[in-house]
Amino acid sequence: MTSSTATVHQLTTTDRESGGRGELTSDGAIGASRAFAWMLIVTGALGILASFVITIDKIELLKNANFSPACNLSPVVSCSSVMSSDQAVVFGFPNPLIGLLAYPVVVAIGVALLAGARYRRWFWLGLNAGALLGVAFCMWLMTQALYEIGALCLWCCLAWAATIALFWYTTVHNLRHGIIRAPRALVAGVLEFHWVAPITWYLTIVMLIGTRFWSYWQTLI
Repeated sequence: MTSSTATVHQLTTTDRESGGRGELTSDGAIGASRAFAWMLIVTGALGILASFVITIDKIELLKNANFSPACNLSPVVSCSSVMSSDQAVVFGFPNPLIGLLAYPVVVAIGVALLAGARYRRWFWLGLNAGALLGVAFCMWLMTQALYEIGALCLWCCLAWAATIALFWYTTVHNLRHGIIRAPRALVAGVLEFHWVAPITWYLTIVMLIGTRFWSYWQTLI
């Protein structure tokens, strides 16, 4: 393995440089590298921040219909438009409350991994499934914001970005350690070029935003 490849694998590798945290123990538990643990902590913290700010602004909107959140920057970047939509209360309560419950769990898992915790296969699969549900929900909200509401919330965008990274690198971790079983060639490709999927994902979202509101962006030129 070349030095560049070793660097690329920092988020998922758990060799002697990471203290062997990813080695399978006698009871079938698997840990993770410090880089992966920090990824969970950072993405979870960003999710908490976004959810907290949106919740506070939502409360202010409920108290005062004329309240204008700080992220109301233009007709396109308008948090209040998103917060006042039906999609903002899909389950009968404000969506960010889900984030205030879920993202702290992600942070706690990351902190435990830093302390040397190891988890069984079912736990890792559960984390992956939760991240999958989270990213699917975020992508649905994104399509609603773009094509139904017609406005963007910057704090929502931050939550989307954090959840994408959380889902993808949890999947990469599980592929590397055989928690998710896949052909060896596929796993090798994912590990070698793990950065391709999230970058492509982010760029696709930027492209969709650009094309959806192109007529507005033209007025700014």
